[in-house]
Amino acid sequence: MTLSTSRRRAGRAARREARRALPLRRRLLPTWRVTLGTVLMTALLAAGAFAVLYAVVPLPDPNAQAVAQSNVYLYADGVTEIARTGAVNRTDVTIDRIPVSTRQAVVSAEDRTFYQNRGIDLTGMVRAGWNTLTGQGMQGGSTITQQYVKNYYLTQSRTIERKGRELLIALKVDQQRGKDEILAGYLNTSYFGRGAYGIQSAARAYYGVDVSELTLPQSAYLAALLQAPSVYDVKTATPANRERAVARWHYTLDGMVQLGFLGAGERAALDFPDPIDPQPATGLAGQAGYLVGVADDYLVGSGILDSATLKAGGWRITTTFDQQKQDAFARAVHDELTDELDPAARPGTDTDVRVAGASVEPSTGRVVAVYGGPDYAKQPYNDALRQDNQIGSTFKPVDLAAGLTSNHSNGDGLPITTETRYDGTSERPVTDGPTPYAPPNEDDLDYGPITLRQAMVKSVNSVYAQVGVDAGLDHVRETALRLGIPADVPGMDPANTSMTLGTATPSALDLAGVYAALANHGGAHRPWSVAALERMNPGTGPVDAPQLPGHEAAAALDRGTADAVTDVLREVISAHGTGAAALDLGRPAAGKTGTTDSDLSAWFAGYTPELATTVGLFRENPKTHAKEPLAGTAGYARINGGAFPTRIWTAYMAEALEDTAVQTFDLEPSRGNTRPTADRPTGTPATTATATTTPTAPAPSPDRTGGRDGTVQAPAAPAAPAVPAAPAAPRRPTTTATAPTAPTTEPAPDRTTTAPGPSTPAEPAPQDPAPPQPAPSTRPTTDRPTAAQPTTAPGKAPDPTPPATLPPPATPRPPATAQPATPPPA
Repeated sequence: MTLSTSRRRAGRAARREARRALPLRRRLLPTWRVTLGTVLMTALLAAGAFAVLYAVVPLPDPNAQAVAQSNVYLYADGVTEIARTGAVNRTDVTIDRIPVSTRQAVVSAEDRTFYQNRGIDLTGMVRAGWNTLTGQGMQGGSTITQQYVKNYYLTQSRTIERKGRELLIALKVDQQRGKDEILAGYLNTSYFGRGAYGIQSAARAYYGVDVSELTLPQSAYLAALLQAPSVYDVKTATPANRERAVARWHYTLDGMVQLGFLGAGERAALDFPDPIDPQPATGLAGQAGYLVGVADDYLVGSGILDSATLKAGGWRITTTFDQQKQDAFARAVHDELTDELDPAARPGTDTDVRVAGASVEPSTGRVVAVYGGPDYAKQPYNDALRQDNQIGSTFKPVDLAAGLTSNHSNGDGLPITTETRYDGTSERPVTDGPTPYAPPNEDDLDYGPITLRQAMVKSVNSVYAQVGVDAGLDHVRETALRLGIPADVPGMDPANTSMTLGTATPSALDLAGVYAALANHGGAHRPWSVAALERMNPGTGPVDAPQLPGHEAAAALDRGTADAVTDVLREVISAHGTGAAALDLGRPAAGKTGTTDSDLSAWFAGYTPELATTVGLFRENPKTHAKEPLAGTAGYARINGGAFPTRIWTAYMAEALEDTAVQTFDLEPSRGNTRPTADRPTGTPATTATATTTPTAPAPSPDRTGGRDGTVQAPAAPAAPAVPAAPAAPRRPTTTATAPTAPTTEPAPDRTTTAPGPSTPAEPAPQDPAPPQPAPSTRPTTDRPTAAQPTTAPGKAPDPTPPATLPPPATPRPPATAQPATPPPA
């Protein structure tokens, strides 16, 4: 034994003795030599396993979704076909046809390390994971190479196994193919929205040009679309999503500056390039395209499918749409409105008139019909889903519900009930509101002390503006959200007092959901439109599809409150209410009219126990998309919620419910919210008619176009040969001898104006005009009744018992000058 060997042995023995002398917990810990050896061995094994997997896993064939398939959409019966869509719209192009600026924009938006990384970016993956864990939103760390691999070779499934294969294949693709080839493959397989797969189809869909003609700003927008194609389409996006899309466009350009592709001065001079309007897809003519749009919006918006997976095709989608009801909706619009328009004779008023409608089953939330436009092939905008029209006084039931549940009181310290009296004086300043506000009643009529029930029937602005403030505007907003108005729609800011009178802009479908919740005794469903979803793969039959969510009702209001609101809204559809035209339905119903400032939109939202339906009317410039006044439409000086919207609603509901038994409202209003029997008109409020003569509507002031719901006035120069009766001066409604403060037989609905707040501008305020006649009263034709017609509904005998009456309004006052009306935003 050599001396060196002896020394080594002695050293090892000494170290063993020293370790034995350590406490047990220290002896259990491995030495640094053991730790280092373990780490090195693990690394060697991992590298070996990776090398084996890298060698074993081949580049697969393109995935099956690269082959175009169709989506099949069916009506609720599961048999009748609505449309077939989904053929992949793609034209591959070589990299040399794609402008350099387009390539640079995509790299700046999607993977700024693309030209440096080796197919994967470990730093980016760690950063994305950290941002996700720290609450900065779900983020991905995939490179362009990984996304190309997922699009071309794999699927969109979110599994660890798929992600592992993606990493291995991305590394192999990066080794075997050049960066230009990878980038071209990615741009040819990516989904950009509007059914466009690939950059060439996207250039055509969004700008109507060949890919080689794309400008730098256009390229940056297409690059921005890759993150969320359906959400970021600014032509169909909500206002909030448009802002996000523009922000993403700025992010892309800033990345180009950061990477040296673009100078800061040139970048600062660029303007956002608005794309062209969406072009209709083939096979979606008539109402089919609108129904497909609602179903797609539900599938994507609910997270059931992402846009790319849905548009790739291969899905069998059974919707909730009832063909009979859908056809009835289209007929109602045609018969009650389209037939009365004459664009040739009145090109300045009878063109660009549009209708938005939706019909929902209250007990389930099923969407049974929508009206998005006359023909998707001619108008590829789904008006049933748009969120840019104020809803006016159809918001007042939300104010009432909030007041009943607020535990607050009116200015006299009394609890708020449907019978609480408020001051109905026109232009009475709202007290304690966040912004100054003194909305006039329509035609500046004063009502004096009036109950909330009577104020809803007459749609008195000054009352409900104060009720919302007394209830608490935050509570009003919360109530609206629970009932189904989306949180991100404009006009829902409790910092503006005018929110109380309907500055919000939910879609017709959103609003139908709100009224369906009232009909369902406070149980709110998010409207849904897909009943079954199957994935069809030719040759192998059905394959797994995502599970559809359940549809349990959420308790938006307690039953007593919801039923109290319904009890009030039944009286809106009566001879003395603004929805009198709906009496023709001939069955119990409840609803509310709504009209906005400058006649930019008119609404009727109503329901029976079986069905809730909304109808909105507006005009829009087809080129600028700016809203245009409804005044003059079909030859009438003013168009209000009680006119065409209520007539369309009534015609549709009559046909939709034709073969169903008449149901009555099963109401249990909360304590104190039922009108005393002595004050209640005999018969069902929804069907009671009186024989009292209706006063004619006053002519509008020369500097302001007010409106009276349902009363449509003849134009100054009618196109028809017959000369209409001149509008009479406003008359004081008659009152009964026993009720000096009772309501009149003719309501004067509301038109609101907006008062700017001290710091936050007030939302433009809607109006809600006076009640309709059973038919347009001063239409310039010889076959219509003149202005002074009784309010008895056609075909109904007058009710000998007069309704409770309101205090007589004072003589209309001159227009307010302190708060000029502000048109709603376009």
